[in-house]
Amino acid sequence: MTWATPMLAAIVAAIAIPALVILYFLKLRRIPREVSSTLLWKKAIQDLQANAPFQRLRKNLLLFLQLIVLGLIIFGLAQPRSASSVSSGQKFILMIDRSASMASVDGQTDLGKQTRFEEAKKQAIELVQSMREPSMFSQGEKADEAMIIAFDANAEIITSFTSDQSELINSINSITQSDAPSSIAEAYRLAQAQRPKRIVNATNEAGEITESHELDELKGGEPYFFHLFSDGRVSDIDSVRAEEVDAQTTFEYHAIGSQSSNNIGLVALRSERDYDTPSKLSIFVAVQSTDSIERTIDAELIIDGSTRSVRSIDLPAATIDETTGQRTPASGGVIFELDEPNGIIARVRLDTNGNENPEADVLLSDNEATLVVPPAKQAAVALISTGNLFVGSAIQGMPLSRFDTITPAQYEENRVSGENDVYDLIILDGYLPKKDEFGSILDPGRYLILGEVVPPPYGVVDKGVGSGGSIIDWRRTHPVLRDLTLDALLLAENPIVEIPEDSGVISLAETASGPVILETSDADVRAIMVPFELTKTNWPFDVSFVVFLASTVDYLATGSTVAVDQNERQIVPGNVLSDRIPADASGVRVLLPDGSRSEELIPTADGRVVYGPITNAGLYRLRWRGTSAPTDVVEDGTNYRTFAANLLDPTESNVSTQSTIALANQIVTADSSTQRKRIKDWWPYFLMGALLILLFEWWVYNKKMYL
Repeated sequence: MTWATPMLAAIVAAIAIPALVILYFLKLRRIPREVSSTLLWKKAIQDLQANAPFQRLRKNLLLFLQLIVLGLIIFGLAQPRSASSVSSGQKFILMIDRSASMASVDGQTDLGKQTRFEEAKKQAIELVQSMREPSMFSQGEKADEAMIIAFDANAEIITSFTSDQSELINSINSITQSDAPSSIAEAYRLAQAQRPKRIVNATNEAGEITESHELDELKGGEPYFFHLFSDGRVSDIDSVRAEEVDAQTTFEYHAIGSQSSNNIGLVALRSERDYDTPSKLSIFVAVQSTDSIERTIDAELIIDGSTRSVRSIDLPAATIDETTGQRTPASGGVIFELDEPNGIIARVRLDTNGNENPEADVLLSDNEATLVVPPAKQAAVALISTGNLFVGSAIQGMPLSRFDTITPAQYEENRVSGENDVYDLIILDGYLPKKDEFGSILDPGRYLILGEVVPPPYGVVDKGVGSGGSIIDWRRTHPVLRDLTLDALLLAENPIVEIPEDSGVISLAETASGPVILETSDADVRAIMVPFELTKTNWPFDVSFVVFLASTVDYLATGSTVAVDQNERQIVPGNVLSDRIPADASGVRVLLPDGSRSEELIPTADGRVVYGPITNAGLYRLRWRGTSAPTDVVEDGTNYRTFAANLLDPTESNVSTQSTIALANQIVTADSSTQRKRIKDWWPYFLMGALLILLFEWWVYNKKMYL
């Protein structure tokens, strides 16, 4: 028990208690009086008031009760509080992880099982309740303040700094679970942005401002204390830096969940059509297990709502590090093969017996995923070239519905007339189109660009010519490069390029001097870029070049390869749904996975629509009236376009709680985090007790009860 204002209570006690006792030492000194009748005796002998000191103090219930009342009031003025190990920080930032892994059910309450997310909110509320509240007797002491931030792949400030505990608790309760992966970088930036800034100006001898810069007001001042409520499955936790104030860290990690939890989940899903016979469809499924024993599970393939096939998957036991207790997941998979020329919605569902044996599979949201597979087709390809025979010879041997070689002049004429729209893929070999009236080089479409450096916004910054060399690394999981071996590729020289920040460009292959194969994409344009000249390499004479061209045609033109992270119809939760619909579309709405509601979307002038970020897995459908695209579904004059959002994240499916997390500048262990207890003020209860006893004392007085 601690006391907020003990000095005030001591002063009041020193005055009030002696004064009360002195009143009971007073006695009545009687004066002889003559009365004319015995009827007046009763009136004459009444003790009207004490008028002499120092009578013997008698046993008196009223005095005892009044002393108790006075004591309770004095204790209330001292503001007693429950003992607490709360640190002395004034401002707290509570970061609550709402990502997919926090839906794991490995907690137990009196009411049954609960998710990690529910436990995180519970602990956050307990921390809020432990904050110091404002008090009228605190002699200027500040109340604690807190800010609530919820994060998954994105972050959101739920409540800014406030000392209102009711508001903070309601805000915590309002946070909802998501199916997105976890990333803390944005949450940390939001928290840092709340720090007050001060502009400092540097002046010269004439008093003129020569330089201005911001100073952080909190350094050397009031600190922020960060509290992370998470299972530690945060991929970019090293982006956070913790400070120390009076040898105390400003970052506390509240580990939620169990380190020994087991889970089985889907981590990869893609489809691919046969190169020669596009109607033959293969669906590849990859599964991850963190169970310490071998398991056999069933994978069910559901096509357009009907079960098409069920296959068994054998999963070996995960390996466990005896020193750290961390688990290395085991993996397995299966391939479904079917003859399906039409576009389909393929759903894969795992039967892990999670309902009967929940300890073996604590996260059920990663047991199902969906692919939107486009119909089989053969691509129409146009080659715009100045005379390179290698590309044309390789493309002509592919099973295409149409292949045309066009001169640059013809291509520019077709841009005006719109005749280029008939091609699924345009190959620009050693040529870049002219800028149109809006300054764009590339019209909406799919491109393979060879031997040219495409400038921003779609491309990269040209930094000159490098000395060439061999490929040292490439993305072996990318659909275009998955079947390639590029070790033998040698470049006599290559452009040195730089990828602009916040662009849609990613590097697919690199030499020692930088990227040499890149991909760019947005809602209108998707392109594979090879900026080096083919004639200055040995690539055209290697079989990998033909495989590269064939894979690029499949990836960009036919859609025969559908990977979750490489297709606009597949969305990773946390990202946005972005697409273009016909410009004459009206009544555009997006239908949400639960089917109970939809939201209106306003397309831009060129038909672009954006919705999100997506927080929950499932099927999202765009609906509008007007012109439809070839792959859209038309029902009663209404067009539908389907998008699938899936987690498929190995990090999130590995639900073993991390006991330690590695920040940018220190290791934080959950077990060493400061244990906090609620600071409970007891003075209202003392005052309430005083009031009740005072009422009892009034009843005793009126009944004339004395001991």
